[in-house]
Amino acid sequence: MTGFIIATLIILAILIIIKNINVVQQSRAYVIERLGAFSKVWGVGLHFKIPFFERVAKRVSLKEQVLDYPPQPVITKDNVTMQIDTVVYFQITDPKLYAYGVEQPMAAMETLTATTLRNIIGDLELDQTLTSRDVVNTKMRAILDEATDPWGIKVNRVELKNILPPADIQSSMEKQMKAERDRRQAILQAEGQKKSAILIAEGERESAILRADAEKQAAILRAEADKQAAILKADGEAQAILAVQKAMADSLAMLNEKAPNEQVIKLKSIEAMQKIADGQATKIIIPSEMQGLVGMANGIVEGVKEK
Repeated sequence: MTGFIIATLIILAILIIIKNINVVQQSRAYVIERLGAFSKVWGVGLHFKIPFFERVAKRVSLKEQVLDYPPQPVITKDNVTMQIDTVVYFQITDPKLYAYGVEQPMAAMETLTATTLRNIIGDLELDQTLTSRDVVNTKMRAILDEATDPWGIKVNRVELKNILPPADIQSSMEKQMKAERDRRQAILQAEGQKKSAILIAEGERESAILRADAEKQAAILRAEADKQAAILKADGEAQAILAVQKAMADSLAMLNEKAPNEQVIKLKSIEAMQKIADGQATKIIIPSEMQGLVGMANGIVEGVKEK
């Protein structure tokens, strides 16, 4: 009987020892209390808890955590009520402060986030709220990080997930955006037409310049051709005149060599008069001394015809 009791006590002691052996995983921490007061914080590794005197007051995760809060009604500076939901990224840096700094830390963070968001948005108008997300995020992160520091919490990032204005305002904004897009489209079309007109005008100007240059070149070539033709014609006429004069000179030279009498000279004069008569002259005056010679010449010509 005594042996059974001793064996039972030994087994109970072993079970108690095994139960008070704790292994802390990576990225976790245990807050230990001894007789109701804070004793220490266990980090990663194997730890033994004194039975009946110590207890694990809180198990804390040291990983970065995310809190996605539901949409909160927020009023802007120009009295527009909108729904904004927020996402907070935080990490516990001091397990002791997290365990003893505030009751229900997550609920406290949610309330603090909502009030901070209302305070910041209350200083902004609707348009500023829609276009200043980065500013709001930065302000909220700084305020929340400072406020949660006594709780052992580090706020890494805050994001405004959705901003939902009232339906009527949203409809007005959509109409405004559509009008703005139509205006930009009209401006782009006008600019395109302007550039097209400029290009067409430049093309016509270049074409006109090319046509003018071509006509100028053609006129120059025609003038050169007319000039060459005139020169050649003048040369031909000059050569013809020279040939006639040379022939006349040769004829006179031959006459001089033959020593012509007075009758031959008078006949040559008559031939010259005939040539004159072939022109535009309508009246010819023949000297008296040549009239008899003319009659004799006509008689000779008629005698030849009869034969």
